[in-house]
This record gives sequence, structure tokens and C-alpha cells, in this order.
Amino acid sequence: MKIAYATVNDIENPTSWSKDVQGVCAAAYYISEYLTDTSISIDHLGPLSKKFTALTKVKWSFYHHICKKDYYRWAEPLIAKDYADQIQQKLKKFNSDVVLCPENIVPITYLDCKQPIVLWTDATLSSLINFYRHMNNLCQENIRNIHLMEAEALNRCRLIIYTSDWAAKTAMNTYNIAANKIQVVPYGANLVCNRTLEDIHNIIQSKPHSPCKLLFIGVDWIRKGGNVAFQIAQQLNDMGLKTELTIVGCKPKINQPLPQFIKYIEFIDKSQQAGCEKINQLFTEAHFLILPTTADCTPHVVAEANSFGVPAISTNVGGLATLIHDDLNGKILPLNTAISEYCDYVIKIMTNHHNYQQLALSSFNEYQERLNWQVAVKKTKELIQDLMI
Repeated sequence: MKIAYATVNDIENPTSWSKDVQGVCAAAYYISEYLTDTSISIDHLGPLSKKFTALTKVKWSFYHHICKKDYYRWAEPLIAKDYADQIQQKLKKFNSDVVLCPENIVPITYLDCKQPIVLWTDATLSSLINFYRHMNNLCQENIRNIHLMEAEALNRCRLIIYTSDWAAKTAMNTYNIAANKIQVVPYGANLVCNRTLEDIHNIIQSKPHSPCKLLFIGVDWIRKGGNVAFQIAQQLNDMGLKTELTIVGCKPKINQPLPQFIKYIEFIDKSQQAGCEKINQLFTEAHFLILPTTADCTPHVVAEANSFGVPAISTNVGGLATLIHDDLNGKILPLNTAISEYCDYVIKIMTNHHNYQQLALSSFNEYQERLNWQVAVKKTKELIQDLMI
């Protein structure tokens, strides 16, 4: 089977990935690599040319300066149609059996081709409106176009794969997509993992019981719940459980001098060996991933933590309930849960080493069973093959 891989970005060149698309590109890269490992031939259609037209420039200026609204050119049908034209021209050079888009709906929105189209993504774009902060102030033209383009794209797809039940239900409810057209396959970890169960046993045994080490990873301090993570660590210390909070990806925004129990690293480049070694060290030392996020789809960091036997504590927003199953690989708590409830859970687990050990081992098992790229890509390959029958 030959798959035409429809991406706007250059997923084969990690050095070209900007911070705002790094997660999307990394996922697309790993999907491509693991599909290739299963003897699938990949015809890369990306990167696509990002043409800035005079019209989109004028619109951006108008909405930004006059209306004080955000305008995104990617939500412009003119741009999506240009992407579709580029893909159609590139498809002529290949003899592909199917088109797979591992990013979002934009490059396939207006794609006309003989091959069945498959989308694998983490959310409907419409569900991000007034959910993610950068989508809180959209102009009405963008909002209208997102709904029109998404309906168009989803109707063109033969198969739609989402990474969570939340995203799947959103698509069905918003666009009346038939349930038999949608499948749920979570993403894997954007870190290489060759750890065994014995390795995880050794990692668990090597961790001192004190201090309790919480690891917070995210580039958006506010959206990812940085203040809540800080308050959890602070209250745990006040309650007598010595705790350290390590922050990766952003600088803490707190209205006081940085306490000694907080450490932070603003950026770790996982494309470099030194960066990989550092992030591996942090996961190895951590007792919990703490991610009290206010808005997320299915963050890769949960699978990455679980691959080290590190349980994840997060909020029941977006698709996180698909990733984290209570007392198997962490804990999901409602948004706006009291800080004391987070602390009570951590203390309950940390004061019983057997309970912590079992939670860490089952976290790794969840990674092995369903939150890794081999499992995800194998399932997706089977779903795509079923289309060809």
C-alpha cells in the first residue's frame, strides 16, 4: 500500500519546525516513520507553499487595526483551495492508494482526488474556538469559514480518526458525521522509548521517597495551569510533604520571589541529543507529571510520562479523559478542583510506597498497551486497509 502524506509543513526536517507547530510536526513525523516500518510506502506531498496574497494581508490589517480582532489566513478558503491545488498536482506524480492527512483539515478541505481521504487529528477546529486562548478573539469571518471548511473537509473524508472520544463526539454533534465513519486512536509519545518493564522497576526503586518531585511541562503557563501547579507544590510543602516542582517550557509567572522548591528550564530542544538526555533525566526522577490545564486536546506529554512509569495528574478537559484513566496511569480531576484535593491525592499515593509502585507500573502498562506509536500506527494501518477492501 502506498500512502500520499498530505502535510502543510516539512515534517521530514525537524530544524524547520517552529515552536507553534512543533507538536503537530513531531506527531506527523513519527506516524510517517512507523508506517514506513510496517512496509508502507510514503509519498510526501509536503511542504506546501504558503502563499501570502494581497487580500489576506489587507484583511489582517483591517481586523487587527480597525476591528481589534484576530484574523488567521489559514482559515481563508482561498488558502485552503491553493493547498488543494498543490496537492492535486503532486498526486499526479505518484501512484498512491490513499491520502492521509495527519495535521488538520485545511490542506484537504477542497481536495478532489480519486484516492480515499483519511484524516488523523486531535480535535475539530471549531471546538478550539473560545477554548484555546489564541482562538478567543476571532473575527466572525474566520469563525464562519472554519465551520464551512470543516464541514466540507469531513464530508470528503472516507475515514476520520480522532485522538479522543471528546473530539469524535464533537465532530458527530457539530457536523452530523456518522459514527461508523469515525474512529478513536490516541497518539503515541514524541520520545523514543526502548524501556522494558525491568527498566521501569529499576527507575521506581531508584527514586528517593523524598522530596516528592512534580514535573510540569508546557509553553503556556496560563493555559497549562502553571499557577495551579505552583499552588499544589506550595501546599504540599505546607502540609509536611517535602515537594519540588520542576517547570519545563516556560518561565513561572508568580507574584513573589521564586521559592527554593521551584526549578525551571525555559526550553529543552528534544531534537538534540543533549535535550533528549535532559528530558529523559527529568522524567526518570519525577514522581508525577502535573498538568492542571484549562484547555487541551490530547497532549503527547501524558504518553511520554507514562513511558517512564510516571503517572499523570490532570484536568477533565478536552480529550484528556481518553488518555488518563483514574488509578491506572494517573488521575483526572474536574476543572476548578480545590488545591487541597490535588494534594490529598498526591499524599495518599506518596505515603504508601506499594500504592505508588503499582500506579507507576500500571502507568507504563497503559503506555505499552495503547499510548505508543507502534500500537497507534498498527491500528490506523488496519483501518486504512479496510477502506481498500
